[in-house]
Amino acid sequence: MISRRHLLGGSAALGACVALPALAQSQPLRIGMLTVKSGALAAGGRQMEDGFRLFLKERGERIAGRAVEFVVADTGGQPALAKTRAQELVQRSNVHVVVGPTAAFEALAINDYLQEAAVPFLCCSAAAEDLTQRRLNPWFVRTSSTSAQPCHPLGEYTARDLGYKKVITIADDFAFGQEQTAGFQRTFEAAGGTVIRKLWAPLNVADYGSYISQIGDTDAVFAAFAGANGLRFLRQYAEYGLKQKIPVVGAMTTVDEGVLHSMGDEAVGIVSAGWYSAALTGEANQRFVSELRKQTGVDPGFYSAGAYSAGLALEAALTSIGGKAEDKEALIAALRKVEVGNDPRGPWRLDNYGNPVQNIYIRKTERSDGRLVNTVVKTYENVSQFWTYKPESFLAAPVYSRNEPTKL
Repeated sequence: MISRRHLLGGSAALGACVALPALAQSQPLRIGMLTVKSGALAAGGRQMEDGFRLFLKERGERIAGRAVEFVVADTGGQPALAKTRAQELVQRSNVHVVVGPTAAFEALAINDYLQEAAVPFLCCSAAAEDLTQRRLNPWFVRTSSTSAQPCHPLGEYTARDLGYKKVITIADDFAFGQEQTAGFQRTFEAAGGTVIRKLWAPLNVADYGSYISQIGDTDAVFAAFAGANGLRFLRQYAEYGLKQKIPVVGAMTTVDEGVLHSMGDEAVGIVSAGWYSAALTGEANQRFVSELRKQTGVDPGFYSAGAYSAGLALEAALTSIGGKAEDKEALIAALRKVEVGNDPRGPWRLDNYGNPVQNIYIRKTERSDGRLVNTVVKTYENVSQFWTYKPESFLAAPVYSRNEPTKL
């Protein structure tokens, strides 16, 4: 016999089950962002936050019908602190998704934890190769690129279109700089060029003089720097009188718009490659650039665009599942199927490994309307993280590093 108490209890439980989805929808969508607010990478960290906040502002602080609670955590650019901040976002703030971080070494430091915690990890900047290659995390999706993805076309372009035969490389001595250099070297040498020397500078170095003094007898220099390091290197390179003698080709962030506004003639004429340029003429980009310029006074670049893209991807995924972020499995499954057509950088889709297949633009830094811009001179369409190689053969080789693909 069922007592009235049990009957009422059962009815209440049934009502609670019915009400759960509605209750979840009435709760805020909690998004945590890991970024850097101090040190060499701080400029990029601030721009990441600017890009995502613009996305939220345009949507009235709501995504897929849900109000957004946006929590920003400063990692200080330190792997150990990045992990602590990730744990705080998950365990204390109970975020539905983590966006960020800024640097590759930070992403590597928190990847295992977020996988174990089964939290969707929407990476909008950190470009560590293996996170979408040999160390796959089913909870990880990237909206920027791998480190080497833009450098593969640049290496080929440098040899075939620019005709350079010998190149010396210089880069930040951490995963991002190492992987960018390796990707450039692989395709530059495959196209007939030779990397004759590799120079590595600590991330927080202030004076590049000892490295610049080792540059000579080369057709060009490939430079791969993040944050404000590109500004410091190019300025000192010009001061040492090398700009007019040996041209520089750069990785995307070396002349990123986030620091380009602080540069002068030292940046003019530099050829670089990236998945974004503020000079792109599409309507979505013109609107994006205009709004961020009003907000920050400068053009957006790598970090702002990647974070804005993360917002677009999250919006598309949540809309497809009715905003139910509490269903983490459904959310990450939807994120991994995302195709974005209204991105300022142009359309992109994710490959089977969670990394964008997208246009890569060869850019030349020029003056226009009183400011420096990265004018697009050539477009490589639908570029994969594996370039023209089959994924199986690409992944059978060691991950790009200081000493791979060759030991110079």
